[in-house]
Amino acid sequence: MIRKSIFFGLLLVLGVTLYLNSNFKTISAGVAILLFGMIMLEEGFRVFTKGPLQTILKNVTNKLYKSIPTGAAVTALIQSSSLVSVITISFISAGLISLGGGLGLIFGANIGTTATAWLVAGFGLKIKISALALPMLVFGIVFSFQKQVVYKGIGNVLAGLGFFFLGIHYMKEGFDVFKEYIDLSEYAVSGFLGVLIYTGLGIVVTTILQSSSATLALILTALSAGQIEYENALALAIGANIGTTITAVLGALGSNSAGKRLAVAHFIFNVVTGLVTMALIFPLAKLVNNLSEAFQIASTNYTLKLALFHTIFNVLGVVLMIPFISRLERFLLRFFKEKITKEVDEPKFLNPAVLKFPGSAITALVQESQYLYKNTVFEIVAHALNIHREDIKSKMKLKQLVNNSQEDLKTNVDELYYTKVKSIYGEIIRFATTAQSKLNLNKVQTNMIGEIKIANRKMVEIIKEAKELNKNVIYASHSENTHLHSAYDDLRKKMAKVLRVIYLFRKDSNGDSKKYELQLKKLKQEARESMRSGNKSIDKLIRKDLITVEMASSLFNDYSNVNDMIKKLIEVAELLYGKTDPLLEDHQ
Repeated sequence: MIRKSIFFGLLLVLGVTLYLNSNFKTISAGVAILLFGMIMLEEGFRVFTKGPLQTILKNVTNKLYKSIPTGAAVTALIQSSSLVSVITISFISAGLISLGGGLGLIFGANIGTTATAWLVAGFGLKIKISALALPMLVFGIVFSFQKQVVYKGIGNVLAGLGFFFLGIHYMKEGFDVFKEYIDLSEYAVSGFLGVLIYTGLGIVVTTILQSSSATLALILTALSAGQIEYENALALAIGANIGTTITAVLGALGSNSAGKRLAVAHFIFNVVTGLVTMALIFPLAKLVNNLSEAFQIASTNYTLKLALFHTIFNVLGVVLMIPFISRLERFLLRFFKEKITKEVDEPKFLNPAVLKFPGSAITALVQESQYLYKNTVFEIVAHALNIHREDIKSKMKLKQLVNNSQEDLKTNVDELYYTKVKSIYGEIIRFATTAQSKLNLNKVQTNMIGEIKIANRKMVEIIKEAKELNKNVIYASHSENTHLHSAYDDLRKKMAKVLRVIYLFRKDSNGDSKKYELQLKKLKQEARESMRSGNKSIDKLIRKDLITVEMASSLFNDYSNVNDMIKKLIEVAELLYGKTDPLLEDHQ
């Protein structure tokens, strides 16, 4: 309620100011156009975050010396630290990268944002930018009307740059005219008092604009027009850096733990950097003057000097934080813990953060399906056979295992399905369908999600078949007919063998997986052939009148069910524990 009141209060103040001062209207329009351009830029570059960019970000996070410069380079290229943050949060949530690697990307992104200052100071304010902005807008709109996604992305990028430069043009025009009526430089405050006042002002402006890049463009434009003093502009730049973390923290309040950790890390980084820079602002300003002479930047070119200052203090912040990254990671993991005690029917890996990109969404779907398979389906099938899971995982000989497992475990397959499977299955299908409708998937990724949905449907079918098998296993175990008992023990032994190989296959996915993969292929082929050929042993029992017609009928049905279950169990295992990387498929 308070937040809404503040928002509408600011709107009212803005409306009155625009009505009373036409020059401020031009500046405000410039800011609005620039912000719109940045939104279009982000949307345009989002198209190109498929495949190569995601793969790069994933592969560079194993070492800090790679993740920081990559975060800086990518942010400088796409002009959007928020997009890099979204990718990072999504990847951490899906387990594709570690928190430490994500911190490296975010710290590097802070350096990358300084490219905006160089773009505005070195280019946007030096030429008649509107002459370049208008053709960009024309070509951008033409491209955006094309059907191909890549062309639409190019169109958004061009239009975004056009609006960005047009916004700078209007801001500059507004400040030039504004100076004829009011000279804001008259309100300059020198010394540390000025540093405190203008840093606070920078925080407020950035919180309102929700973008440090837009604030920096506004500062540079005002500085170029002589509306603010250079010394105060330095403090405003520090405030802009701190202000952007406030919007990040507010945005992360409803996020998952990965989003909260990164937002707090960003806040700590910018606040520490800001405080250190405020304390050293005058020595740093002197360093900028010395470097300006070395780089042949004119002593009166305050916009380029501000861009240099902005870069220096962000690099300084990264240098200061590098020794503490591991400690910061431990603190964040301890302070923002994942919800450990999730309900049995609650998804463990599906969350909105991973729905931003195809790779992270597919990874989360695979992880959720794996969890369901190994912790629920495995349990239900084993218990339906009256066999304990730990016995299957052991090295006990299968014949001995079956002989020792004659006790009725009183497994209620229906109850297990409704309490442990049905809700999760529904969430997986819903999540997969959402990913297919919202994300820009290529053919390979669409097929992968389709296969994951099929795999989950097969798991449900396996459980239903296990329910029918369980009834007859219990009946046979209580029957005085030793031939029927022995026949069902053979089926149990056959299933136990498959379950054991599947367990070893997923357990040793990085070791002897190839060996167990070949065993599974062989078992699947045997199941296919058995389904076609029928069971000669059952025919023999019928001919010798050792079992009744009813017993034979149940045996035939269960023989077919077991072979079908084996085939499905192996197919699901092959899909969920294969070596497919959804990110590596993005570029195909």
